[in-house]
Amino acid sequence: MKQFGIATVVALGLMLTACGGGNSSNMGTVTGSWTATLTNADTTPAFAFTTSLTQGNTTTVVTGTNLTFTNSTQCFTSGGTQTGSFVLSANLNSSNITGAFQLTIVSGTPPGNTLTLTGTVTNNTIAGTWILTGGCTGSGTFTMTKM
Repeated sequence: MKQFGIATVVALGLMLTACGGGNSSNMGTVTGSWTATLTNADTTPAFAFTTSLTQGNTTTVVTGTNLTFTNSTQCFTSGGTQTGSFVLSANLNSSNITGAFQLTIVSGTPPGNTLTLTGTVTNNTIAGTWILTGGCTGSGTFTMTKM
């Protein structure tokens, strides 16, 4: 009977290891350099920028650095902050990622402009809608591509 108990404990340990032993380093993330193209509702070009996104230890917190608007805009001349979220809906052990994505960019100079992008991540592309509020206003669609 004692051998049966030991065998059962060993078998349960092996099953739990097999079920939960995923390698988080294989998990798909939005971490990396991205380029974005924003189009106005009337399909004319609005903004274009590059940024580096970093997904935190959790799958939901995203921060941005190195924000550079690649076209001239008086709405975002310098500085600013980026914060966002990403809700993963893929297999955590997969390099293919999908999920809901949101990024908010607040202008430094001039102050008071807030650009909010809301979309869906599919592997190395994020697509959705944007809205700009504050001293500058606008809305439309965007596409971001991982470089």
